[in-house]
Amino acid sequence: MEVIGTRARKLPAPPHVVWRSLAVPDEPRARPWLAPALLADEVVPQVLEADEPRGLVWSTLWPHRPDDRILLETGAAPGGDTRLRFTHLTPHPLPPEATVGHLRRRVNHLLFADLRFSYGG
Repeated sequence: MEVIGTRARKLPAPPHVVWRSLAVPDEPRARPWLAPALLADEVVPQVLEADEPRGLVWSTLWPHRPDDRILLETGAAPGGDTRLRFTHLTPHPLPPEATVGHLRRRVNHLLFADLRFSYGG
């Protein structure tokens, strides 16, 4: 598998809360954060593997890239927060650099802006 992008950042919520937000991103009892933020060419991913509370694997966000996977790893961070790492993987050769940049930015924005802001911080 080729790595399209990877990044780790801290989120202001405990690991079990972040894990649940990733496993059920638009849960009716919670503030929806993923579907409202998707672009026209993106879809809500399916959870392909789950290892609560350590991580999960999402299917692709992009129907035109059906074999891509997004590995999401959660762990404790100081102050009760969560350290979240995403790794976007593909079994194919890497796309052009402009496409790689777009895919990285989108996953980064969805997780470290839209998800982060859903926790109020």
